[in-house]
Amino acid sequence: MGPTGATLPSLSRRRTRAVVVAALAAAGLAAAARSVRRVEVAGWSMAPALRPGDRLFVTGRPAGPPAWPPVGSVVAVRDPRAPGRVLVKRVAAVDRRGGTLAVVGDNAPASTDSRAFGPVDRRALVGRARWRYAPAARVGRLGRSEEYDRSDAQPPG
Repeated sequence: MGPTGATLPSLSRRRTRAVVVAALAAAGLAAAARSVRRVEVAGWSMAPALRPGDRLFVTGRPAGPPAWPPVGSVVAVRDPRAPGRVLVKRVAAVDRRGGTLAVVGDNAPASTDSRAFGPVDRRALVGRARWRYAPAARVGRLGRSEEYDRSDAQPPG
């Protein structure tokens, strides 16, 4: 016993504890890496809120079904016509009973979305766009539609 009446853990106990903490930290980082993705906006379908070349952090769940995003939020979904392609759209409606989302582009004339291909299965949801990290002049948090400044961008033509 030490002078305060407590004993110090043995060296092997401290090593075991350190290994356990390191393993838990590694598992947490691995889960976080699977749940955060980077997506680049292509095209003017989300203008003026998002422009071609905007780069977004998209968060999803590392395991299990994706969370239901709120209506108005920006999401990334796998294109139902080409599952290898990811679309960035806004959630227009959620059908929990049917397990689908209606997603639309803010710039309807430039967008191919649920108005053309119907609702998207929840399993196609990659995640919710949370943060624009590039270009530097447009860095910031993404929110629901009423949080955007819609006056600063127009699609060409």
